[in-house]
Amino acid sequence: MPHPDSLADRFARLQAAARGEPNPPRAVRERRLQALGRLLLDNEQAIADAVRRDFGHRSPAETRLLEIFPSHEAVRHARRHLRRWMRPQARPVSLWFQPGRAEVRHQPLGAVGIIVPWNYPIFLAAAPLAAALAAGNRALVKMSEITPATAALFAELAGRYFADDELSVVEGDVTVARAFAALPFDHLLFTGSTAVGRQVMRAAADNLTPVTLELGGKSPAIIGPLPPGSPAFVRAVERIVIGKCLNAGQTCIAPDYVLLPAGQEEAFVQHAQRILGRCYPDIDRNADYSAIVDQRQYARLTAWVDEARTAGATIVDLLPGAVADPVRRHLPPLALLDAGDGLRVMQEEIFGPLLPIIAYRDLEQAIRYVNQRPRPLALYYFDGDRSNIERVLDATVSGGVTVNDTILHIAQEELPFGGVGPSGMGCYHGFAGFETFSVRKAVFRQSRLSAIGLFKPPYGALFDRLTRILLR
Repeated sequence: MPHPDSLADRFARLQAAARGEPNPPRAVRERRLQALGRLLLDNEQAIADAVRRDFGHRSPAETRLLEIFPSHEAVRHARRHLRRWMRPQARPVSLWFQPGRAEVRHQPLGAVGIIVPWNYPIFLAAAPLAAALAAGNRALVKMSEITPATAALFAELAGRYFADDELSVVEGDVTVARAFAALPFDHLLFTGSTAVGRQVMRAAADNLTPVTLELGGKSPAIIGPLPPGSPAFVRAVERIVIGKCLNAGQTCIAPDYVLLPAGQEEAFVQHAQRILGRCYPDIDRNADYSAIVDQRQYARLTAWVDEARTAGATIVDLLPGAVADPVRRHLPPLALLDAGDGLRVMQEEIFGPLLPIIAYRDLEQAIRYVNQRPRPLALYYFDGDRSNIERVLDATVSGGVTVNDTILHIAQEELPFGGVGPSGMGCYHGFAGFETFSVRKAVFRQSRLSAIGLFKPPYGALFDRLTRILLR
């Protein structure tokens, strides 16, 4: 664990290097992105093994799909578009300032910080890092203490593939995290809970460090007025429960709860049981279903289930016969019916394989339900009716939306990813990430032919006539 003094030394080294090379050329940025790509692909098995050790169990296939592939895609996308991103962008010039020229130039911020959560420790380190490196920055990365094997591996690999004044990765507990957030970064990106996000923002405020906060919240999945036996309804159930069970629900944009037309709850449960039975046969020994990351999270989730059951909610096994195992932290997926709004499972982000199901009378009631709660990081809507789709898109506010599926908007590098209100601020991915980690420098080039000389003292009749023209 680094001492806070050594943390400051690491930052100072990165900052000095950034000040000495304030705008690295494209070739340097390309080399750094290429190094990040090699780090991921050369060590695919080691990464999967480290993540599995940290979780107790996580399928290597799931780590490849949800961590290594999207991380590498972020790197590949940045390399493919870097030349265009770095090119100065010409902007129109008002008639009164022509023939001058205006442009926006993107320059690196300098030394940036990235605080990584435990649920996807590689993807949520590498994806923002790809954006930061593409923008020409040096980076200091704080890994989560909850995934120590992955943190140690990523720190070792960073030292192997990068110079220590390009990228430095630190491990450590909450004391290190506090010291990290208090460093005078040129930008700080944090992914984690809303509660900790507030603390990070307070610490950053002392240095006037701009922040990007990728938080969470309760992301709803709304099924429109679909017939319960229709292929569209069955597909909606499939996409919701598969999205929920990825990483055993430990995903910031997992469907948190379902809103569906009244009377369709039983049909949803029956289809979900059949679908998950095919996806996870013999669930107690299934290699594709992840464990809960630690005992604290497991105890939290089971306590919420007990509270809901005591309050009168109906708890339904979505994999009948599966048994929860506190030793292995194995928690099969559960549906919760008639869960009251006052329960913790309905008030806080679930971050696990619990799926409350809520009935609505009409689509407007479902929209009101969503809008009466904090704005979510993601929203999912299932319907074939374009007018209903547009109604939900227009009437709700969320960080992102996937229509007729779940999760997939985060995989689109051309789309910004971020939250709104309590689910976050700022965004990254693709060009949005490049801009987040860049100074957008406004440049105006004055021409030798300019009327600006007419607008100088002493002000007289000509000035008055010209200003009247300007104000027409």
